Amino acid sequence: MINHLLTNFVTIMLFDKQTYVARRNDLKKKVGNGIILIFGNNDAPYNYPANVYKFRQDSCFLYYFGQHRDGLAGIIDIDNNREYLIGNDIDIEDIVWYGSVNSVRDMADECGVEFTAPMSDLQKLVDQAKAKGQKIHFLPPYRHDIQIQIMDLLGIHPSRQREEASLSLIKAVIDQRAVKSDAEIAEIERACAIGYEMHTTAMKLCRPGITEQEIAGTISGIAASKGCMVSFPSILSMHGEILHGYPYPRPLEEGRLMLCDAGAETNENYCSDHTRTTPISGKFTQKQRDIYDIVVECHDHAIQVAKPGVKWLDVHLSIATIMTERLKALGLMKGNVDEAVANGAHALFMPHGLGHMMGMDVHDMEGLGQQYVGYDDEVRPSSQFGLASLRCGRRLQKGWVMTDEPGIYFIPDLIDDWKSKGINKDFINFEALESYKDFGGIRIEDDLLITEDGCRFLGKNRIPYHTADVEEYLAKNRG
Repeated sequence: MINHLLTNFVTIMLFDKQTYVARRNDLKKKVGNGIILIFGNNDAPYNYPANVYKFRQDSCFLYYFGQHRDGLAGIIDIDNNREYLIGNDIDIEDIVWYGSVNSVRDMADECGVEFTAPMSDLQKLVDQAKAKGQKIHFLPPYRHDIQIQIMDLLGIHPSRQREEASLSLIKAVIDQRAVKSDAEIAEIERACAIGYEMHTTAMKLCRPGITEQEIAGTISGIAASKGCMVSFPSILSMHGEILHGYPYPRPLEEGRLMLCDAGAETNENYCSDHTRTTPISGKFTQKQRDIYDIVVECHDHAIQVAKPGVKWLDVHLSIATIMTERLKALGLMKGNVDEAVANGAHALFMPHGLGHMMGMDVHDMEGLGQQYVGYDDEVRPSSQFGLASLRCGRRLQKGWVMTDEPGIYFIPDLIDDWKSKGINKDFINFEALESYKDFGGIRIEDDLLITEDGCRFLGKNRIPYHTADVEEYLAKNRG
């Protein structure tokens, strides 16, 4: 069944034919030999077969083949220089319900693929390759239906598919997708423009009495009204100390903070991701301002130091040092700053990494394995609490898109856990933290493009985030 929500878009590709041809040719060179299987996504029902979630194409399939229709797969036969688009044409019953769409042949022509075949021929093509001794490359699947399909095609049980996925293909795809072209950057900027509208709307609505769900629903509707979708379920909560605090039918309260982490995904699946923390009363208290300004300083420091050749790990650690120094000045931390950072004491307040790659996925290519996307032979992942959640540590490259999202959180259960176990007791003033257990959390996040000699914000308009700018915006724009 063809997803009816996509019918009007299936003939639209973001890039011209030659872009997809060039991407596949580059992929062939990087992988070297064998055949490459790239699976598109299928419709996903949420309570019965004909009632489906909005269709979202697999990012890698879209990157190499440009087609949004469900029920497709691509074969790239490197050894014989043959490419196939695999899929079934729709029947008259689907046309009656959902309208006509392009044939598989037409879609193949659009993206420069010479050969087509029905889905029933996929097994035969794979078996022929196996009989010739060709290596079969596939990416680690993340949907159960594709896992079953791979098991049927290759006899690999789903429990083994991630480890048997092609490492050479994974690394080749990461190498290509990580560096964004000018056209891709322009599409991300479009997503950022929608994100700007979402976040400034949330700020305008933020006042005592309105519920978290009402604001979250409104801003998600902005994305939908642009024909696209949110890049992840919107995070919006007075309990900003919960890193992924989803909205509840809970009225906002005077004197608290509202954390909103939300983004948009364009019709071509390029994403934005921003976070803002807004005083519900319209002005920060002095206590809130003290913590908020530390987060602002960390956020702006990252922008100043991020550039090609710099390890994102080092950027993360540099903002951890600033955070520790400022929290020590407030009496919440103590001891030697460098030792505190080395021991991960700051992670009590920021138990996540500074940011992640972003592109067609909001956590770009994370499904391929974070140890390959964000790390390499030079920079390896850490097992230390907090630092283990840093999704990228590698040296930055021109054309990468990164999120810059420092935060400070006061998580009562985590504070109590560390206090009871004496974790980092030489660096944490647990007594002083008692009065912060009802504080919540603060995060500020923007999307950065790594340029020739530095980085820049993505998005034409800047969502206010400096203290004075936030208060001024609220004073002028809230009814």
